[in-house]
Amino acid sequence: MFQTFDTPTSPETGPARLAALRGAMKDARVDGFIVPRADAHQGEYVAEHDARLAWLTGFTGSAGFCIALADVAGVFIDGRYRVQVKDQVAPEVYTPVHWPETRPADWLKAHLKGGTVAYDPWLHATGEIDTLTRALTGSGIRLKPLENLVDRVWEDQPSPPAGEIKPYPLQFAGEAHADKRKRLAEGLANAGHKAAVITLADSIAWLLNVRGSDIPRNPVPHAFAILHADGAVELFTAPAKVTDDLRAHLGSGVALHDPAHFAARLSALSGPVRIDPVSCPVWVRMQLEAANIDIAEGQDPCILPKAAKSEAEIQGTREAHLRDAAAMCRLLAWFDAADKGGMTEIDLVTALEGFRAETNSLLDISFDTICGSGPHGALPHYRVSTDSNRGFEEGDLIVLDSGGQYFDGTTDITRTLVVGTAGSEEKACFTRVLQGMIAVSRLRFPRGLAGMHLDAFARRPLWEAGLDYDHGTGHGVGTYLCVHEGPQRLSRISDVPLQPGMILSNEPGYYREGAFGIRIENLIVVQPAPALEGADPRDMLHFETITWVPIDTSLIDRTLLTRPEVDWINAYHSACRDKIAPRLDGAAAIWLHRATEPI
Repeated sequence: MFQTFDTPTSPETGPARLAALRGAMKDARVDGFIVPRADAHQGEYVAEHDARLAWLTGFTGSAGFCIALADVAGVFIDGRYRVQVKDQVAPEVYTPVHWPETRPADWLKAHLKGGTVAYDPWLHATGEIDTLTRALTGSGIRLKPLENLVDRVWEDQPSPPAGEIKPYPLQFAGEAHADKRKRLAEGLANAGHKAAVITLADSIAWLLNVRGSDIPRNPVPHAFAILHADGAVELFTAPAKVTDDLRAHLGSGVALHDPAHFAARLSALSGPVRIDPVSCPVWVRMQLEAANIDIAEGQDPCILPKAAKSEAEIQGTREAHLRDAAAMCRLLAWFDAADKGGMTEIDLVTALEGFRAETNSLLDISFDTICGSGPHGALPHYRVSTDSNRGFEEGDLIVLDSGGQYFDGTTDITRTLVVGTAGSEEKACFTRVLQGMIAVSRLRFPRGLAGMHLDAFARRPLWEAGLDYDHGTGHGVGTYLCVHEGPQRLSRISDVPLQPGMILSNEPGYYREGAFGIRIENLIVVQPAPALEGADPRDMLHFETITWVPIDTSLIDRTLLTRPEVDWINAYHSACRDKIAPRLDGAAAIWLHRATEPI
């Protein structure tokens, strides 16, 4: 099993750890300290060594931060975690803060009348600190870069990860790393930049066609890189990660350095040097400024090329999803036939991973499987543990959100299951979520639009009933990389134009606290839209669906559907049957035929 069911944190540890941090703050003569979830590479996921927010507060969500002051400590969480945080932090010392509705600067000004708030310059991007600094202007509150005070009091902090870096085959990458380096270097040169500093682990993995094992569930290595305008790359990573195979793969165009030399190499650069304010740590800018090197702010040169997948990456991802769909169908057939009496969330998670493992291609799960039954389903990112494990009850809805890491692609799929028969209210909500997913799946839209322009299509059926959900409709997905990949998103705040080759999730949901949750998710690929007879000569895009697992039609309230929605469901299920039936036999094949009957 890749997934474990331990309880990694406890609210009981929070007060003592916060007291220790406050002692370190007092010794450092600062009035506050910011504890983000980020690591030095500014990715979403962190190794155990870097899980400072979870260690300090008990909160394990994938986004958030804590600001600790002498007499109050706020844990900032978005809409996905407002229920979860209540169970994970000690309420007597930590105050949940709704973010981004409450800006950290406003919170600080309300709780601190002047003073110094420290932060670790490795763990905050330059743009983040610049924004906070501007917002604090005139408040008397000063931000100060400082060594990490959590590390000072975390006595049993795990060691940094040291997994080997391995080459990723050209047949799956679709482009040699020398060609990628040359292509991106030309962009730097055209912009007048001499070099770019790259700190995101998945950007480096994509650029150099390598993979690693330093982040759980995400096959990326911890490293830093400098891309020069002539296409040469300097790669900074622990020597223990480097093998002869890696040296041969990288060749003479990539120089390997110990991370201890990173500061010296930054100081030796000629400017302008590009840094991405969204991901570049403040520490990097500090080294460049100390050496009087001209800095040019701009996007990480890997971000958009990585997001717009090559045809080889898309084809590999299609195959990974077909393989994964067969495993999911076996799981759903097993669940449909099983005696639910005594079955628990852990039983379902274990069975699903077993079916994926039987493909003999599973390298890891792409994130800890979310299996929330009944009221647990109302926690969008619920993680079952032996302590929280719940037995299924008649009428329960189960949100099952999972994925696999395969050499040819990364999968992510959510299906909502039911134990027995769902109530009419649950069916109505399920149908409205499904209508939103269908609306996005059927979209044709002009090139140049971003996720913020499309997100409302998924919400309209819910809005019409006075309902909504507090997360984005979709995130980008990598190719045997991170299951959450930027910059593309289907979200009210995403202004990145969608481009052909981008892979996104399409996952509207609905959550009723204390009662049930619903989410339905397919992955989609942005593609040029087929021409329409008589249409204007506009450049249009649409979404290609690449997830092929039936949706439970017993949960649909047919009276709410339009004829085009019924047609989409029937066409989708027909495609599921055609694509997946050859990969199944026995009871699973019979189940698939029944699950894909027209409605």
